[in-house]
Parts: sequence; structure tokens; C-alpha cells
Amino acid sequence: MAHIVVLGAGIGGMPMAYEMQEKIRKGDRVTVISNSESFHFVPSNPWVAVNWRTRDDIAFPIRPYLERKGIDFISAGAKRVHPEKNQIELMNGETVDYDYLIIATGPKLAFDEVEGLGPDGHTHSICHVDHAVSAGKRWESFCKQPGPIVVGAVQGASCYGPAYEFAFIMDTDLRRRKIRDKVPMTFVTAEPYIGHLGLGGVGDSKGLLESALRERSINWICNAKVTKIEADKMYVTEVDEKGEVKKEHVVPHNFAMMLPAFKGVDAVAGIEGLANPRGFTIVDEHQRNPKYKNIYSVGVCIAIPPMGGTPLPVGVPKTGYMIESMVTATAHNIHSELTGNPPTDKATWNAVCLADFGDTGVAFVALPQIPPRNVDWFSSGKWVHLAKIAFEKYFIRKMKTGKSEPIYEKLILKAMGIDKLK
Repeated sequence: MAHIVVLGAGIGGMPMAYEMQEKIRKGDRVTVISNSESFHFVPSNPWVAVNWRTRDDIAFPIRPYLERKGIDFISAGAKRVHPEKNQIELMNGETVDYDYLIIATGPKLAFDEVEGLGPDGHTHSICHVDHAVSAGKRWESFCKQPGPIVVGAVQGASCYGPAYEFAFIMDTDLRRRKIRDKVPMTFVTAEPYIGHLGLGGVGDSKGLLESALRERSINWICNAKVTKIEADKMYVTEVDEKGEVKKEHVVPHNFAMMLPAFKGVDAVAGIEGLANPRGFTIVDEHQRNPKYKNIYSVGVCIAIPPMGGTPLPVGVPKTGYMIESMVTATAHNIHSELTGNPPTDKATWNAVCLADFGDTGVAFVALPQIPPRNVDWFSSGKWVHLAKIAFEKYFIRKMKTGKSEPIYEKLILKAMGIDKLK
């Protein structure tokens, strides 16, 4: 009988465990390994950082919900994967053997790649609930003594939507507090233009997002390489289309949030054939590693080549809809192998995203995510804000019950006026 281990218990790992548990044979077992006892809904972190949500609103203990489904849970954390032994070395010195391994760790946050970046430096983060809670505490003191804000994403980042979200959410909160006029805001991004999003733009994302920034008096710097961050200043080199220095900026800030570049986690980084030079897990069209064929991977930790052609490194995002598609394909493929058949399912790497702006928002669909596309749709409106709230409640409920409802897709399809994504 097979032991299937899911490494990670986030937005990829939790659904993976539930779907895999439904596909195993009698006698097989599923184990989840995480470095935390709790799950948190990452897309709500921008709300936590301005105190519209608390940790308790978006987080819950993992163990009771997994064990209720018959899934084992280990919270010691993984120190190193040993694929040649089919074994995982845990942080506590113990080891776990596996027949199949699904890597769903999410990323390592590469704050160290820019001097002064991150919660241990001079910027806040919304990548983890702990970071968001810390930002929320600073936000309250900032609002008592407001000043300039810098927000955005550094070179090499691959997740731009949350940076735009947080900029507009802060703007909304400041307007509600009636202190927006005291806060100059600058959006700093490695994207070659506003609305690129690591996807070469989607629909009229450039025009819509530029318009939204103008309407809210948020300045921006694109093709921006952040070289150093101090307690009250950010040093930014703006480059031209050839990557050559165009202008040097020193941007003041009393509050800053910059998304970092991502890397693969230490447990897999540097393993030849399993991870690429950045530590991301290499997978084929079936989510399976080409060298170690009993290892699969889903979510932000997988290797996807960047689009290229940008003056600064700009990564490709992995959206929630895409991750759910990876999860389903992986569960089906491992089930096929367990029953003596080759894997045949392929994930639909399509980008579907809801981005909240505090009182309105934007949504986009890119099928496939890299152009040219069959569907290239971008829209905005108050409905997106309401849809994001609905999706938060749905997803947290789904992670507690293990039941799947396609509400995320339904919300987008209703807005697009179509029956299904193709």
C-alpha cells in the first residue's frame, strides 16, 4: 500500500491533501507535513495589514480538520528532501518515508536579495499573516502621524496583484480616516509598465490600472530596480527599455510595503534534477518531476519560465485558479499510477484573478496565461470587492470541510457572461 506525503499546508497543500484522500485505495494513506500548526488565507493578508481583518478571521488550526478526514499531520517542518531514498528529513531529526511526494510548500521569501527589504529591515510584507499582523500594528501608529508611503514589488517578484491591491486598500482606508491628503503615495514596480502583472498585460490592464492610480493620486515608477532601503528612504534605479540607467530616485517613506522575489524552499533547493537554480520544483505537463517520477508539485513552488523580454526580471504569477487545476490533475495522475495506469491529466495553466481595491476592484481572465490567448478579459467594479469577500468565506469553509464548490469560477463566469472556461 502507498504512502503519499504532501509537503506544505497552504492554499496548494490543503486542497491537495483533501483531493488526494478521495482518490486513494483502501490501505493507502495521506500525510501532510508543514512547518506550522495553522492555515491562513493568504489573499486576505492585505486586509489584515490595515486591520480590516484579524488573524483569527483568516486562520485556523490544521490538525483537527485533516485528522477528521483521516489524513495524518506532522508540524515539525521539512529540513531536506532525499529523493534518492524516498525520504524526508524533518527539522526535529526524524525521517518520513514516502511512495509519492507532492511538493506544495509555497515559496521562500527572498528578502535578503535587497538590502533593507522585509520585516527584519525597513519594509513591511503581506506575504504571511505574521507579517500582515505586524504591518497592521505599525499602520495604526502611522495613521496617527501620517507621511509618505511607498508600495510595490522589487525586481524578480512574480506576484504583482497583491501590491496593487494593498496600494488601493491603503488609499481607501486613508480616505475613510479623512487623512489621505496627508499621505503622498508612490507605487514602485519592476514591471515594464503598469498592469503588466508578469503576464504581458491582460486585456486593458495597463489603461485601467493607470487610470485607477491617477484617480487616487498615486504616482508610479516602472522598470524600477530597488537597490537599498533605509528607515525613511528607498533607493530606486529606473532603467530604460535596454536595461540601462535612466534615472536615480530617492523616495521618502514613513511606511513601505514591497513584495520580494520568490525562491524555492531550502528543503528542495540545490537538488539536481528536482529544482531549478532558484530552487523551484521542475515539473512536466502532468505536474510530475522528470527525474524523480514519484514526486509531483503544485502551486507557487513550481518552476515556470518567465516571459522574458523585460528590462528587469519579472516573474510569472501562479493564481489560485491555476493552483486548483494543478491540484486536481495531480490527484488524478497519482490515482492513475496507483491503479497501474500512466498519468494523463494536465493542469489548465490559465490565470483567473480577483483583486480587491477596498471599495471596488479588478478581475481578469487570461486563457492561457501567456499570450497569445484565446480569452483576454479584464474588468473592474464594486462587484469584484464583494466577490473577493465571498471567495474568502468560501475558501476558508472549504479548507475546514474538505468540500469543493466551484464558486470562484462561477463568480468570474457570471461577470463574463459565459458558461465555462475553455
